[in-house]
This record gives sequence, structure tokens and C-alpha cells, in this order.
Amino acid sequence: MKGAILRRGEEYYTYMSKVFAAIKDEQLKYNWLITDCICYPQNAKYTELLSQEYAWITGEELTHMIDREDFQWIWGVLSGFMKNITLEEVLKYKLPYADGFTGFWGSTLNIQHPLADIEIVPWDSSLVLAISRNNIVIDNFMNYFPLAQDLTTYNKQFEK
Repeated sequence: MKGAILRRGEEYYTYMSKVFAAIKDEQLKYNWLITDCICYPQNAKYTELLSQEYAWITGEELTHMIDREDFQWIWGVLSGFMKNITLEEVLKYKLPYADGFTGFWGSTLNIQHPLADIEIVPWDSSLVLAISRNNIVIDNFMNYFPLAQDLTTYNKQFEK
């Protein structure tokens, strides 16, 4: 498992079109559970969907939404699941959240949801985290954003 933090070098950090480009459209391979979301799309349908306790959409639907309106995400956790995993299985576990989850900030990274393969976390509009069980996804993210940092290395500077 590998993670990256992007908090420098960009005018904005939490627009998903650039994140999806960075991960080479890997989002299309998954179904997405979107939780703890604060964002303000202009499209009322998207606002309604993302203001629920959770949203469950395909990677194609998520991509279409961002292609139509690339709005800024303030907070959120986008958890990607292999397409054979059902919503019923996913909902057997606690819903992921952004602010306060300590698993992002330790020397051992954790994806919050045990069935997820990838998490993308817009963090207070000021940074974005990407964590994946597939290290190539994070390598692609870091190559696209040269000022992104390895999240484990970043976290080590704060250990006592």
C-alpha cells in the first residue's frame, strides 16, 4: 500500500479532473462510495447526490459527473471498490470520514474501508490524499504532480 499527499505547486488541489488524469483514469475500474462530502456543484442533481450520508456510483458515472462539472471538493472520502463488491457488502462497515481519521497520518498507511482498493481524500480544499493498494496508481499520481510527496515519508517528519 502506498500513498501520496499533494499540498504544493497547484493553484487548486481538490478538483477531480486533474486527479483522474494523474491516476490515468483508474477511477473507471471501480464503484465509488463517497462519504463525508462537502462540495458545491451547480448541478442540483449532483448537489442532492453528494449531500446524502453516502453516494454509491460507478466509475463511469463519477467520471461523467466530473466531465460535466469539475467543481471543487472541500472535504470528502472517495473509496473505490472492485466492481464485484456490492453496496450491501460495503455497508457492513463503518462509513469512511476525512477529518479526524488518524490512519492517514501514521507511518503505516490505512485505507479506511477494508474492502476498498483506493481512497482519494479532498482535505479542507487545501490538499488531496491518494492511497492505493496498487502502488503504480500512486507512482502515476506522483509523476503527474512532481511536488506531491510520498505520504509515509511526509508523515515521518512528525513522529516523535
